[in-house]
Amino acid sequence: MNKHMRKPRNVDMYRAILTLKTTDELMRFFDDLCTVTELQAMEQRYQVAALLNKGLIYNQILEETGASSATISRVNRSLQYGADGYAIAFERMKEQAGEEEEGE
Repeated sequence: MNKHMRKPRNVDMYRAILTLKTTDELMRFFDDLCTVTELQAMEQRYQVAALLNKGLIYNQILEETGASSATISRVNRSLQYGADGYAIAFERMKEQAGEEEEGE
């Protein structure tokens, strides 16, 4: 259980996500699961994380994403002290990009 959550997580939802095979399937699933506002917030936080991971500074990220400084700070805390979820995703995406370059 996440240390900040009081109720146990619904593991079935995460398993359902793992069954999806394409970006289109994932987008359709999240379109059904989330409101437009929730999706926009998650997409913005991911974009902020990616830009922080690339070494951009707050002002550059604010200008590029429109995210508040509070959001940028919260995402930065997750990158620094979180559960390493972003780090795992960024590393795997980097590996996939390398594999795609080798296959060209």
